[in-house]
Amino acid sequence: MKRVDRWVLGELFGPWAFGVAMFTVLILAGSFLFELTRYLSEGVSPAMVVELTVLLLPGVMAKTFPMAVLLATLLAFGRLSGDSEVVAVRAAGVSLKRVMAPVAAFGLAVALLAFFFTERLVPGATQRAVDLRSQIDADTEGRVAQPRSRPIYQDGRLQAYLTARDFDFVDRTLTGVTITVYGANEEPNYYVFANELEYTDEERWELRGGARLTPADGGSVVEFDRAFPSEVPRLDVTPEDLLAQALRDLDALSMAEMGRQIAREKANPAASPAQIANLEFGYWNKLTVPLGALVFGLVGAPLAVRNHRASTASGFWLSVVIIFAYMLVTNVMSIAAQGGRFPAAFASFTPTVIGLVVAFWLVQTREAS
Repeated sequence: MKRVDRWVLGELFGPWAFGVAMFTVLILAGSFLFELTRYLSEGVSPAMVVELTVLLLPGVMAKTFPMAVLLATLLAFGRLSGDSEVVAVRAAGVSLKRVMAPVAAFGLAVALLAFFFTERLVPGATQRAVDLRSQIDADTEGRVAQPRSRPIYQDGRLQAYLTARDFDFVDRTLTGVTITVYGANEEPNYYVFANELEYTDEERWELRGGARLTPADGGSVVEFDRAFPSEVPRLDVTPEDLLAQALRDLDALSMAEMGRQIAREKANPAASPAQIANLEFGYWNKLTVPLGALVFGLVGAPLAVRNHRASTASGFWLSVVIIFAYMLVTNVMSIAAQGGRFPAAFASFTPTVIGLVVAFWLVQTREAS
């Protein structure tokens, strides 16, 4: 590693760590403080509130890592430019483009770290947070049921319709289940009433507590215990499918899980195109959100070169403005993708491409000055 690389990286790491801490606290306070204090006021154990806070941290930090790169470059290069160190380096024959190399490397390293958090830590923590919230609601308000329903298609034809009184993703169970089995004319042939279904490690639903099959024509009722009778089609639905139906926070699914969910939704004739587009946009965002670290770094560094020494406050507010603009474009493209105006991949990568174009223009402008 050359001296210029060590010089730039040494200036970036401290402000980046400061930015991660600051943005994490701000987002936690702005998004979850009211909820957490409400739990405490309702008598929820402080230990449970602390656990929920810890579970929320990985999802927040995965988003603040890229934001902090922008603040770090604004503060670091603002100071270096204010102290004329950038001028001295350029006078020694080092181009601004060369100075941007360690910035790009730092941004990519942070992007990889954010992607690791998004894929390895965030889904499990988010799912546990959802379960803990349900547990807290059950303790404070009584058990809150989570009903689910799902059509089952095979070869493009409606085979069955599954409804359940309650769904528990953590235990992977459905309770109070009714399965309506349809015939070739898509008229009900049978009704299955089951106390509980559990999704096993063999990736199939098994009965718990018995069930009964009632013919729609009023024939004799058949009682059965564990194995489904031949009249019932295979329940080609997973707990992840049921979770995604009502899931607002796609952090609960990894990129691989989301890819499988997209494939299953596309195979379902009754699936909502807007929901598929939303899942696809979220799928590509698993890449583009971490890549924001590279974009923010390459935009922030040349933007700060001409500034006088940047204070923490000025660097923070400038970073907030840039992040707001970036998120505004992201949200506009998300709405456009869900409306079918653009493919989800195009919509997701558009803010990244725009950011890189702006960064290239800024570097060229500063190099020429």
